[in-house]
Amino acid sequence: MLLTSCSAAVPVTAAQDATDPTCARIVLATPTRLGQDLDEVATTAQATRAWGTVAEPVVLRCGVPVPGPTTDRCVTVETSGGPSIDWLVVPDDAAATASTGWTFTTFGRRPAVQVYVPAAVAGTRSTSFLDQLGPAMALAEQTGSCS
Repeated sequence: MLLTSCSAAVPVTAAQDATDPTCARIVLATPTRLGQDLDEVATTAQATRAWGTVAEPVVLRCGVPVPGPTTDRCVTVETSGGPSIDWLVVPDDAAATASTGWTFTTFGRRPAVQVYVPAAVAGTRSTSFLDQLGPAMALAEQTGSCS
């Protein structure tokens, strides 16, 4: 008797430029684990990746609109021994408490990549795992920077 297992996938909507060939290279270059305990989970759309649980995933989407000039907070995340990546950091709400989800969007990169960290993840661990995405994000053409 053959037993198979079906695991649920994270429902994700593909970004408008998900078919950009660079997105495929970026997604393939992302790690299968973020931090110490966020393992990869399947997604339902092209140019996406998720980690954690299906119920509360960290979700990456490549091919989102490239941000223009903005007043949003922009931070540079250093990758140990690797590239520095600029990210726009936007909380789900103005209060920005421990129970807030966060959206990180690459700044000055084409194609742009967005990473959503839900409140359940942000409230229990640091989002410093973004540094692990640096080598993959560096595959996108750099067109600008925070400063």
